[in-house]
Amino acid sequence: MQAFTPDFYLPAYDLYIEITTLNQKLVTKKNRKARRLAEQYPDVQIRVLYQRDYLHLLVKYGLEPPSQLAEAGLTEADAAAAQPLELGPRLRTSPSGTAAESA
Repeated sequence: MQAFTPDFYLPAYDLYIEITTLNQKLVTKKNRKARRLAEQYPDVQIRVLYQRDYLHLLVKYGLEPPSQLAEAGLTEADAAAAQPLELGPRLRTSPSGTAAESA
């Protein structure tokens, strides 16, 4: 039995996030753990974000210059062609305190 604690939980999306940016050697291991979590708990949503996803977000929101992509072996065309990160429907709390789905 192995323990697995994802890096983040986004309650508005009911989604766990695992980020693999520091040590790319661990990608296979983290993917396996995320897959096992999803198999054992099908109602739990988990997404693994890779280094390229993280860099694309930094460039997209102006937190890093596009040169960061080149240093990571990615081009600006890769960033432009990347699929937007879909987290799922966002939940908001209505004035009555119940959760409602928003677009």
